[in-house]
Amino acid sequence: MDDDGRALPAPAVGERPPIYALPEHADAHTAVDYTLSARTQARIADGVPANTRRAYARQWATFTTWCAESGRVALPATAHTLAEYTSQLCEAGQAPASIEQAIAAVRTMHRLAGHTGRPATESARLALRAYKRQRAEAGGRGQREAPPITIDALRAMVSVCDLATMIGRRDRLLLVLGLALMGRRSELVALMREDVREVADGLEVTIRTSKTDKDSTGETIAIPRGSHPLTDPVAAWRDWLTVLDQAGHTSGRLLRRINRHGTLGPSLGADAVNTIVRDLAVRAGVPSAETITAHSLRAGGATVAYAAGVPVAVIAKHGRWAPASPVVLRYIRAVDRWRDNAMRNVGL
Repeated sequence: MDDDGRALPAPAVGERPPIYALPEHADAHTAVDYTLSARTQARIADGVPANTRRAYARQWATFTTWCAESGRVALPATAHTLAEYTSQLCEAGQAPASIEQAIAAVRTMHRLAGHTGRPATESARLALRAYKRQRAEAGGRGQREAPPITIDALRAMVSVCDLATMIGRRDRLLLVLGLALMGRRSELVALMREDVREVADGLEVTIRTSKTDKDSTGETIAIPRGSHPLTDPVAAWRDWLTVLDQAGHTSGRLLRRINRHGTLGPSLGADAVNTIVRDLAVRAGVPSAETITAHSLRAGGATVAYAAGVPVAVIAKHGRWAPASPVVLRYIRAVDRWRDNAMRNVGL
């Protein structure tokens, strides 16, 4: 409903809800006052990270289709509708994390359409909680996390890179930067050559925007020189810089595709980063290599830093996590469960 009690139009199945302003002087406003140009709508949409936008659009399309087939109203949906939809997702055996995302997407679309706080989620979350417990009792596990890459694993992976080739040099830099930056895939593939600068103490890497930098103010991360020739960030950077120079790429994307003819192409895609990291882990014989992803580099950076005594706040800032991020705390607990183990010195 708008301020005059008129029902706001619901979007078509799968359509993103429009953004409605709250009128202050309803009698003076006309339709023009509530109109957004296509360019403005696009900018508003782009204010949400692309991955999140795609995921929410997919979840919203699935929800609205289900509502249409079930004879239910998608916008505004009732708490009963959301709870029933959640239960249907549980019956379909979807992962709890996917169901959490579906609930978040429905709530976000309602907020964008002027229905802040709707639909209520208590019943839906109780149904999801019961589903999680049933999965656990049946032998299922919670959300699986990519295992962290340790320094030993990183060196093993770099050692299988053929540093006499362009691909080997690129992959080495990808691995070393990924761990040293605690970098997200999106941050790594977005790096420009000019974002990395060698200084006396190592490298300074500018991250222009990130998941937690919603206003894209940017941040410069310092990476010290390494002590091992295989994994020294400066050496890896210099080797790859030579390749870029020889190919005439004095600006533009840092990490690039390389075709079978040895020609440098455009930027690597995020999925390609995952594939490269996993393939190198398999070739290096890293334990549980089939579960390794690009996120293992980010997790590994935080894990090895904490094991080396780096304070949590410093790790969170370096990795561009929110100060009280539960993700960082999970990495820390993984170290503490062995370092501060109650059974370590009891004489078993």
